[in-house]
Amino acid sequence: MNLSTDHLAVRTTCAYCGVGCGVQATPLADGVIAIAGDKLHPANKGRLCVKGSALGETVGLDGRLLYPQLRDAGGLRRVSWDEALDKVADGWRAIIDEHGPDAVALYVSGQLLTEDYYVANKLMKGYIGSANIDTNSRLCMSSAVAGYKRAFGEDLVPLCYDDLELADMVVLVGSNTAWCHPILFQRILKAKEARPEMKLVVIDPRRTATCELADLHLPVKAGTDVWLFNGLLSYLARIGAVDPRFIAQHTNGFDAALATANVDCSDPAAVAKICRIELAVLMEFYEAFAATRKTITAYSMGVNQSSAGTDKVNAIINCHLIGGRIGKPGMGPFSITGQPNAMGGREVGGLANMLAAHMDLERADHRDVVQTFWDSPAIADKPGLKAVDLFKAIEDGKVKAVWVIATNPIVSLPDADQARRALEKCDLVVASDIMQNTDTNAYADVLLPALGWGEKDGTVTNSERRISRQRAFLAAPGEALPDWKIISLFAQRMGYGGFDFGGAGEVFDEHARLSGFRNAHGDVPRAFDMSGLGGLDNREYDDLEPIQWPVRRTAAGELQVEARLFKDHVFAHADGKARFIATAPRAPMHAVSEEYPLSLNTGRVRDQWHTMTRTGKSATLADHIAESFVDMHPQDALLHGVREGELARVSSAWGAMVARVQHGGGIPRGSIFVPIHWSGQTSSDARVGALVNPVVDPVSGEPEFKHTPVRIEQFRVNWHGFILSRDELDLDSVAHWTRVQGRQFARYELAGRNTIDDFSGWARGLLAVRDPEADWLEYEDRSAGVYRAVHVVNDRIEQCLFLSPRQDMPPRAWLASLFVKDQLSEIDRVGLLVGMPVEKGADTGPTVCSCFGVGRNTICQAIVEKDLKTVPEVTACLKAGGNCGSCVPEIKKILVQTRAEAEEARL
Repeated sequence: MNLSTDHLAVRTTCAYCGVGCGVQATPLADGVIAIAGDKLHPANKGRLCVKGSALGETVGLDGRLLYPQLRDAGGLRRVSWDEALDKVADGWRAIIDEHGPDAVALYVSGQLLTEDYYVANKLMKGYIGSANIDTNSRLCMSSAVAGYKRAFGEDLVPLCYDDLELADMVVLVGSNTAWCHPILFQRILKAKEARPEMKLVVIDPRRTATCELADLHLPVKAGTDVWLFNGLLSYLARIGAVDPRFIAQHTNGFDAALATANVDCSDPAAVAKICRIELAVLMEFYEAFAATRKTITAYSMGVNQSSAGTDKVNAIINCHLIGGRIGKPGMGPFSITGQPNAMGGREVGGLANMLAAHMDLERADHRDVVQTFWDSPAIADKPGLKAVDLFKAIEDGKVKAVWVIATNPIVSLPDADQARRALEKCDLVVASDIMQNTDTNAYADVLLPALGWGEKDGTVTNSERRISRQRAFLAAPGEALPDWKIISLFAQRMGYGGFDFGGAGEVFDEHARLSGFRNAHGDVPRAFDMSGLGGLDNREYDDLEPIQWPVRRTAAGELQVEARLFKDHVFAHADGKARFIATAPRAPMHAVSEEYPLSLNTGRVRDQWHTMTRTGKSATLADHIAESFVDMHPQDALLHGVREGELARVSSAWGAMVARVQHGGGIPRGSIFVPIHWSGQTSSDARVGALVNPVVDPVSGEPEFKHTPVRIEQFRVNWHGFILSRDELDLDSVAHWTRVQGRQFARYELAGRNTIDDFSGWARGLLAVRDPEADWLEYEDRSAGVYRAVHVVNDRIEQCLFLSPRQDMPPRAWLASLFVKDQLSEIDRVGLLVGMPVEKGADTGPTVCSCFGVGRNTICQAIVEKDLKTVPEVTACLKAGGNCGSCVPEIKKILVQTRAEAEEARL
């Protein structure tokens, strides 16, 4: 293992999305980590998005949870691992003895490594004897799992990433791939550059960055995907774009699925009306799909996160089965996973209704296989509680102990205030985490320090079923342990055998061997089989190259890998046939109303991840979008009395939050979009999960994050402001604030409802400046309500604060640049008091390209002065867009706008 003193590159895997990019991490001096893409990794071939490129900025120990802690009447106190684990084991044992095994639960995460997931699942289902283990993957991928299982008999993604480059048409459904899976999007665009006739279609209610580079955009009404794809199925059948032989020999259920589709969706004009798109656009899509055999339909959260998510998945799969478009290069239904190891969790049975190795909890023979292999004292024989139901059961007192591992449910769950109430009432809350302060950890009775990315060792599986190693290149900080080790130590305290693993490699070996155990018996062998990787010694495990499952060994001992599944058209159902699923369309559970007239859609932004406990540490990633926002149509804003750039309160029947209104230009009337990332640690009141309705898909249990009825109203304030400070500040007295990580400082965006009589005294108190003789520069215009103050220590800027009753305040990028200076110049001091940079070009504007730190003003200036006409010209001039490419759509828009403005000015 290479630790931080070695100065050697370590090949590992990115900690973010399901693309699973290979990373080369090189520890340098003073804790600096150099990050580069791994050119040998098949997923990314050396490319990284901005989040992956900034991983080195996120591994510092600031804010880390470094030792076990117990909460008592006096608050948290540091304890030994023995005391902490004894507390958990004694509590669980007493609860199980009195209330049974279903009174305890684990809630885990797609951030875990497969080895961690495996040990947790083994503990709950084979030793505790309860299936009460669910994961935050329930919130993003469970509809895809359920859809695949219904259609194919097993949770099987049939394609690989190479197919995206071989397809003649790629249809992206409910996926802002340019922002959420940038490396895959760049692979698609590169293939399209080589073959311009290749078509890219985007189906999304919003006009996202992905749409900017598409050939066709279908802005369907949210929740109408089943109507759209049922209409496509009906159309394909009507024009004869079918494969009768494939349907007859390799599928069941076609007649019922088609009959259901024809009830409401046989008339394209009716479908277009329901989906709220132009008939000509709909027909262009239908005709292109029918004419293009090598078509991939790739889908993500916009499909899955719905009360009809599973039906949406099957409606898509039906359209591929009707023409036999599966099992061959460049075609098929492709679920793009959200988290780095959502797939690995699915392999080990991390969901409450699954068993390890893709075995079914409801099948007695599968339960016998798993229990026999584990030699465990029990085996769960009924599904456990899925995420939303689990937290309801906690609040109701049915589940009395919960252990939360590597996730933040008080921010990420729907009806998130209910999750908070549940943890407040729970008898015993345990949290394993890498961070000390999270919204969820505030309610934990026991905090256990876990290893983070760069410190832990194991495997992850990406969206194309490729297993890759995450390798440690940093020493374990403090007393932190790997999650599999923490769970194993706990299991041993509970008196359970089978948890004496000597390392992650031993866990992986057991996982691999289970996948092949008694796998040849029955009607159809399980497709999930990685038994070829069983028996690896420590060196072979350490050196494991990225590899796709299924992976078996031939009689000669050679590894046998399948990049694509179903080449022989044999599926995992007992009869070997795929299933058409009849999908009757239905609207979202909660309709908009007079009280809540707008539909809320939630999702990611380009440079942040989940609840920002990792990405929130990076100044590079904070530069693009600094605070939460409400994106809405200008006419809706006018109708509801809110204005662009100002704060607004968004409310639903479940909760409320506050964010800044913007008009991104891609939102249809009647809907709004709010990002998911901001938590109680990064903003005073921006947890959008508190608004989201808790309705779930009846099959998958996945919540409806894409459609919640809400209303919006003005959040009135008396003043706006911001602070840049080298010290952390307590802003509880401020009505609204957002924290933004900078380089050598933290930035706070503020708004207040109070009246400030003494600006100077109030500012000194807020900034905690106690020394009356401090070097304190200030400017005040009481009649205009404008105030500026700068705290200087040894000629270096320490803090600055700007207040105004209006939004138009000094540029943050210019001020941020002053914090990297050892000494302020006289020109700097003048600019601080004037409220603007004196030197030309000092304000680069909001960041557009985070990879190279290129601001909007810089791009606009170059376009005008150098007469740049294309994105490649901008890239050649400024490097912007030359790394991950996720900013290319934004650069394209800036080009159009800037050149149009320049032409208008010339005329």
